[in-house]
Amino acid sequence: MHLPPRVRGTSIVRQRVSVTWEYPVHFTRGLFEPDNPLLADTLACREPRRRHRAVVIIDAGLAAQRPELPDTIAAYASHHAARMALAATPRIIPGGESAKNDPDLVSQLQHLLLELAIDRHAYVIGVGGGAVLDLVGYVAATTHRGCRMVRAPSTVLAQNDAGVGVKNGVNAFGVKNFLGTFAPPWAVLNDFDFLDTLKTRDRRAGMAEAVKVALIRDREFFDWLESRAQALARFDAEPVAHLVQRCAELHLAHIATSGDPFESGSARPLDFGHWAAHKLEALTHHAVRHGEAVAIGLALDTRYSVLMGQLDEAGGARVHALLAALGFRLWHAALDQRDDAGRHALLRGLAEFREHLGGELTVTLLADLGSGIEVHAIDEARMLDALGWLRQQDAAR
Repeated sequence: MHLPPRVRGTSIVRQRVSVTWEYPVHFTRGLFEPDNPLLADTLACREPRRRHRAVVIIDAGLAAQRPELPDTIAAYASHHAARMALAATPRIIPGGESAKNDPDLVSQLQHLLLELAIDRHAYVIGVGGGAVLDLVGYVAATTHRGCRMVRAPSTVLAQNDAGVGVKNGVNAFGVKNFLGTFAPPWAVLNDFDFLDTLKTRDRRAGMAEAVKVALIRDREFFDWLESRAQALARFDAEPVAHLVQRCAELHLAHIATSGDPFESGSARPLDFGHWAAHKLEALTHHAVRHGEAVAIGLALDTRYSVLMGQLDEAGGARVHALLAALGFRLWHAALDQRDDAGRHALLRGLAEFREHLGGELTVTLLADLGSGIEVHAIDEARMLDALGWLRQQDAAR
């Protein structure tokens, strides 16, 4: 009997897995009013005959403005008791970026979910600004490998950007969003009534993201922002609602159609202006709000686009004028901070921006209003020229 010769080699089994994600983003008013069924409908949408358990975690900043909110939510749950039940009294946690710097808070919330027996069929409902939603989303995504997360954003920035995407995360080791997950929410419930409680500074900050997405995705929206700048600066309700909804739509469209919703590549087009913004936030220990830093980052990268011959002077001037008309100050003394070697500390943000994703440096600039372009190298001398131009514009105000 002759056996075939033994063949050295390897074997492999390839398996393709495809997962479809779908989640609604609702726009409403009076989310926790008993006669508004949206929240109860959301929890029961797939299993209408069950009574769904939920834990609610509220941003302390929002609770300070609306101290009745925990009782209002408890009353809502009682009114809809056939379909939902609170596992505990709503929990209030610190808001703002400092919350994302506290690893103990992450552990405390994870332990809370354990104590309350929150499982994959129960809900974690986060109510608050983008930082709280990032934190609570991270807690939900890492408990039982993923609990159902419902976001109820309470700020302009959270309703039009941070709260509608698929990212969750916390800061660690001095690095913004160093720990995190990509985990789409179960649903996003935007209540425009929350915006009425915001301080002027917080209302304005979120508008920077609308300018950003208009600049890289939608010229018509940019023109609309220009035409409504004064009304938006006054926070007139109707244009603010349109700004929030259109901005959210553009962000969602990018996530759904970009081909890279979980950012496995090197590009982050929705982070136009953000390399400088993230670094400025760190340099100021988050005294500068995220949206305020984004406005400065947009102004900086827009001017750099002009200096590099990619965007004409008139277009650059329009961007600067719109941001100023909305009420943003486009300079901060921290932009001039130097490191021990005398180099502008801000420029370190380019390396940190690349390191966050890995791969090659990819920065979005402007080819035109409404049209972004990706580049893989930055001329630091020209970027410093752009920085100097911002300084001069601020001094001339």
